[in-house]
Amino acid sequence: MTDFSKILDKAKELESKMKESQEKIKNINVTGISGGGTVTIVLNGEGEIINLDISSDILKEDKSIIEDLIKAAHTNAKSQLKSKTSEEISKATGGLGIPGFKWPL
Repeated sequence: MTDFSKILDKAKELESKMKESQEKIKNINVTGISGGGTVTIVLNGEGEIINLDISSDILKEDKSIIEDLIKAAHTNAKSQLKSKTSEEISKATGGLGIPGFKWPL
């Protein structure tokens, strides 16, 4: 019966660490850049765009080019966010890798 007790204690510890990680993740900010810095997008830990900067130099370009640069910057930021959230979750789980667990990004 003590093994079961140890398992419950570990589960509670893991739950606590995951909650702590989720709070840290909320405070993460990442910046995606494209077009040699002409477009930058900042995402928060929940994947929301908190800042978008488009250089006035590219506003002279065709609309489709600007759209592609915005998409590229967003993709870049999202990739960084995924990496940072995975890293944070790995810290909390001690690298356990929870089967079936996928961060919603």
